[in-house]
Amino acid sequence: MLEVTIYSGVSVLIVSFIAFAGLFFLSINDKVLKKIIFILVSFSVGALFGDAFVHLIPEAFESGISGSVISAFILLGIIFFFVMEKFIHWRHSHIEAEEACENHNCESHKEGSLIKPAGYMILLSDTAHNFLDGIIIAASYMISVEVGITTTIAVILHEIPQEIGQFGLLVHYGFSKFKALLFNFYSALSAVLGAVIALLLGANIEGFTPFIISIAAGGFIYIAGSDLVPEIHKTSDPKKSFIQFISILGGIALMFAFLLIE
Repeated sequence: MLEVTIYSGVSVLIVSFIAFAGLFFLSINDKVLKKIIFILVSFSVGALFGDAFVHLIPEAFESGISGSVISAFILLGIIFFFVMEKFIHWRHSHIEAEEACENHNCESHKEGSLIKPAGYMILLSDTAHNFLDGIIIAASYMISVEVGITTTIAVILHEIPQEIGQFGLLVHYGFSKFKALLFNFYSALSAVLGAVIALLLGANIEGFTPFIISIAAGGFIYIAGSDLVPEIHKTSDPKKSFIQFISILGGIALMFAFLLIE
């Protein structure tokens, strides 16, 4: 058990530090970054839909649990993220109202008021996803070290493009580049919590995994369809629209490619 704990701990820490993949963008000029963000947003649409429909949902259905139950938890995930976004929108507007000056001539607002609610939704969904990764990694090491290492490699390859895309999304929704990087890392640390819980529960965690996967899939579908697709529809330029289309296909194709190494 000690060996499993050590391997699991090292693996989830490596996965967590992948959140700093966005460091590459810190050296990029803001104007250049803004020009490529629309590509990252489009790529994230494909990656989120692809991850939900290619990986998470099929895995949940393969668990042997009734299809109607899995479907119910996917819908629960969509509803949960809808309610959370409503709450975040409410808090966002409430904070803005408190910050408004009595003479309606404020000189500045807090940076937090400039961040769109969808930015927090991205962090919330990614936190749930990273938490799930931690559970899966620890559970894999319980099977064998070889399976654990293979799973960790698959998660790492999966996380690198996802974290880069998420960094772009956070900047797009109002986070500074430094805060996007920092909050991305905080979100990634939920993988450590997932691994700890999996190790404490042992084999019992396997019974809960399909439900967590289903809720995460619902969250990804909601984020991609409700928040990101409307964003890319704001661009009507034919050339940019074509690039967005290719980027979406690229995100989906990448998710299918990961099937080859799982």
